[in-house]
Amino acid sequence: MKFNADEIASVIQREIQDFRGQIQTNEVGTVVEVGDGIARVYGLTNAMSGEMVEFSSGVRGQVFNLEENSVGVIILGSYLKISEGDEVRATGQLLSIPVGDALIGRVVDPLGNALDGRGPIIAESSRPLETTAPGVAARQPVKQPMQTGIKAVDAMTPVGRGQRQLIIGDRKTGKTAVAIDAIINQKGGDVICIYVACGQRASSIGGVVEALKAAGAMDYTIVVAAGASDPAPLQYIAPYAGAAIAEYFMYQGKHTLVVYDDLSKQAVAYRQLSLLMRRPPGREAYPGDVFYCHSRLLERAAKLSDELGGGSMTALPIIETLEGEVSAYIPTNVISITDGQIYLEPDLFFAGVRPAINVGISVSRVGGNAQTKGMKKVAGSLRLDLAAFRELEAFAQLGTELDAATQKQVDRGYRMVELLKQPQYVPLAAADQIVSIYAGTRGYFDSVPVNQVAEAEKQLLEYVRLEHAAFRENLISSKTLDDAQEAQLKTILEGFKKRWQPK
Repeated sequence: MKFNADEIASVIQREIQDFRGQIQTNEVGTVVEVGDGIARVYGLTNAMSGEMVEFSSGVRGQVFNLEENSVGVIILGSYLKISEGDEVRATGQLLSIPVGDALIGRVVDPLGNALDGRGPIIAESSRPLETTAPGVAARQPVKQPMQTGIKAVDAMTPVGRGQRQLIIGDRKTGKTAVAIDAIINQKGGDVICIYVACGQRASSIGGVVEALKAAGAMDYTIVVAAGASDPAPLQYIAPYAGAAIAEYFMYQGKHTLVVYDDLSKQAVAYRQLSLLMRRPPGREAYPGDVFYCHSRLLERAAKLSDELGGGSMTALPIIETLEGEVSAYIPTNVISITDGQIYLEPDLFFAGVRPAINVGISVSRVGGNAQTKGMKKVAGSLRLDLAAFRELEAFAQLGTELDAATQKQVDRGYRMVELLKQPQYVPLAAADQIVSIYAGTRGYFDSVPVNQVAEAEKQLLEYVRLEHAAFRENLISSKTLDDAQEAQLKTILEGFKKRWQPK
């Protein structure tokens, strides 16, 4: 066979002209040791802190420790699929999560994978889990109310849009119930809710999702779940994933509410990772930067300035205490970061006062700024009245004879405690709360037997809703209680008092 040199030359020339050199470089390392959700990798010399890496099995990880000869990586998935000698590829990207409207109504893990069996999530964009919190100039004061629908909270420890209000108490005292009520109360409003379950039992998370579905709240809620059976790295990043999802909506000028349930379990997961990575332990074996772990998360909650769209992100972190020990390490840390706390007391809970809010320790550092004018007017003295009642109650238990005025104050105190009780998953509208609290504080329930206060309140609200709908609508739209409205409310209450008969 004879070769034509010219033909060969022309083919080679054409190939050279069409050649486009594309050299793809990847920094690759090797797993030195692996176990308990972490891996030590050799060879990733240019890795950055917080960078996402990918193992040859497809599992993702995040650079956690930068050491002299190796890199410590937390494994975001099953570490059983990874073995010594496996290849690890640096991606050059920060750990991100899909964000957007596609997530609303879904249950996802902290990496954005669907957990509800309704197919994959096709999101329009993604956002890094960790971003810098808005600065001082990017914020505005918290002035808009974030109604929780719980009388005791909205009246005495109000929450505003952009606030961080801690819910703290022992296990099984109704912390999650307060947060879920706040989510349910946003129905029909303009708030997108994110519930982050961190270290909770899968059955508890399922129960919360079912409760939200039953109340129709999943239409505007996203659930980020990292259960107790999930690896510690996923529990650690879950709150940051929730914050990233909320931030996307916040920077679009929308309002969001994020519940972190709970941060004490996230701190335990972070402690586990830090100790495995041989970071020096501090108080209660937590690493020295556990405060920063929570502060950089909660500082992302803000009410943005009008120039940035005026969106907001309200945070309701939950902390579990042991034996009511509020002065333990993690509780004091989070109390110092937040703008107030709602303290739930086991003694009140078991005495049937639910929500079991301890009025003395609970506080909102935003205060009346986060209340409507109407609520501020009727609930102004409620806190002090209840605190005074608790003191007088203790005094009365000694068997001391009380004068008529003091006895009247104690009797009204018992009725106010009954009035502030509220069943779970039944949040009240702001107008109904104003009517109810006004009636209690002005003595309209003084003649009602203590065990019938709840029934009397229910009938009063029904009476106002059915027979004085115009007054109620006016109260909802004006959000205030001026002298004319107050006179009208007094007439309504007098009319109800004459009609109501004790059973």
